[in-house]
Amino acid sequence: MLKTILLTAVCLLVLGLFFAVVLYYVARKFKVEEDPRIDTVESIMPGANCGGCGFAGCRSFAENVVKAPDMKGFFCPVGGNATMEKVAAALGRAVEAGTPKVAVVRCNGGCDNRARTNVYDGSSSCRVSASLYGGDTDCRYGCLGLGDCVSACKFDAIHIDPQTHIARVDDEKCTSCGACVKACPKGVIELRDKGFKNRRVYVSCVNRDKGALTRKACSVGCIGCGKCTKVCPFEAITVKDNVAYIDYTKCKLCRKCYDACPTKAIQAVNFPKPVESVLK
Repeated sequence: MLKTILLTAVCLLVLGLFFAVVLYYVARKFKVEEDPRIDTVESIMPGANCGGCGFAGCRSFAENVVKAPDMKGFFCPVGGNATMEKVAAALGRAVEAGTPKVAVVRCNGGCDNRARTNVYDGSSSCRVSASLYGGDTDCRYGCLGLGDCVSACKFDAIHIDPQTHIARVDDEKCTSCGACVKACPKGVIELRDKGFKNRRVYVSCVNRDKGALTRKACSVGCIGCGKCTKVCPFEAITVKDNVAYIDYTKCKLCRKCYDACPTKAIQAVNFPKPVESVLK
């Protein structure tokens, strides 16, 4: 009996050693050498793992940028140009400076502008609310104000305004990672160029209903009248599906559209106040 046990133990030991040796040589033969530059690039990245660059995280970004022949199409919105310059230097490549962007909430329909017609008493989630019904006002397109974007932001850059119940972005904290854009079920958040001196002009409305319905639902909604397109000297504005849109790559911040808009749906951000307004 003892001999049988010893023989079994010896056989198992021999088999274990044999398979260990086989696995060792197989591992050596099929070993994939990882480019050490991947670790270098990952160490340069901010480590936010926000996905704003279009990859799953900083490690994935590093793997792809190392394998790519050049830096075209790669940009870390959190680290910005400073981080990309360091990555380029580590890889011995050239990189073009990217344009800083910021999240913009294209809805200005606060409590004073959009009358509440019903009360939502369900889960405090924009996605759940949007899947059940259009919202608690007659506007089916505006911000629901339940904070999915707030939960998605890792940088504390977006909050729900307690007065208007509309999401508002802190320009100084926003890294343009795009997490809030993905989280908004209504699609009212957009990434736009920060603009010269952080100034931006955009249509703060996404309502695609016809003018009369839009105006009934929100006093500051875009009614698609087209007056802004007529006064724009740079052909930066188009009206599609009853709502105007300003192409920030063409806009020169002249603000003629802002003055022409009859409903004040167009926002002009961070511009100096007129002298008469300051005197008042």
